[in-house]
Amino acid sequence: MKPSVSIIIPTFNRSQKLIRAVQSVLKQTFRDFEVIVVDDGSSDDTYQAIAFCMSMIQYVKKEVNQGVSAARNSGIRRASAPWIAFLDSDDYWLEDKLSVQMNYIEAHPGTLACQTEEMWIRNGKRVNPRRRHAKLSGDIFSQSLKLCIVSPSSVLVKRSLFDEVGLFDETLPAAEDYDMWLRISCRYPVQLVEKTLVVKEGGHDDQLSRRFMGMDRFRILAIVKLLESGILTHVQQRETIGELSIKCRIYGEGCMKRGRKQEASFYLSLPERIAKGEAILSKLVSSHAWGNKIVM
Repeated sequence: MKPSVSIIIPTFNRSQKLIRAVQSVLKQTFRDFEVIVVDDGSSDDTYQAIAFCMSMIQYVKKEVNQGVSAARNSGIRRASAPWIAFLDSDDYWLEDKLSVQMNYIEAHPGTLACQTEEMWIRNGKRVNPRRRHAKLSGDIFSQSLKLCIVSPSSVLVKRSLFDEVGLFDETLPAAEDYDMWLRISCRYPVQLVEKTLVVKEGGHDDQLSRRFMGMDRFRILAIVKLLESGILTHVQQRETIGELSIKCRIYGEGCMKRGRKQEASFYLSLPERIAKGEAILSKLVSSHAWGNKIVM
């Protein structure tokens, strides 16, 4: 008999934090789930660290590190349940996380995606999220254009959604969650369970946001992909071009200050060129964001 929820935990060289994450799953009061740990080419003692629970999980070992998107996608492809939950290996759940969400879904049968509130820990200390990070419920598309307000570790998603919107974009070095939730929230509401059920850690050196400078260039690419997909309503199209203009101006002005004039010119002109119907995506994909020369 298939489980109700497939829990996907991608990990890379985080053996000790992975133990805590897996244990938080195994302690869930809701029990009808499968656990898929995707080891994205770790070189530490990840396998040995979770040997104690191998009989209770599916362990997928990738020989080469391919990034969190590829790891999550491997888990999605293996998932057998109608609902999917993600848990980053540096985060962990409170014991009634799944139970509360499954009860919410049962009480709201039209739900396709829901997330919970979370506690933030930075460098070992609890911090309060800024107002701009406040989670909304329902139509979150406009706010999601500004920044990603969906935490992978808090979300529960209908498996069939990925058949419609596609998997995580493995070509994006960062902002892959921003890209995914734009693709989902432009189509469907994302509900909020107003209870803190996830502990989210940050501040450590291996986070993607610390490894890549100028994160807005990846968000810009995600926005351009969305605009060229043809799925947005007229109102969404207008909102999206407006946010693209803001992000391109900020990033372009930053490039100018650093003497990268050609890159600055490209990004500063990009919103107007898109508004005129010019296809930009292929030029962005081969652009400076991936270490190549900007093609004007």
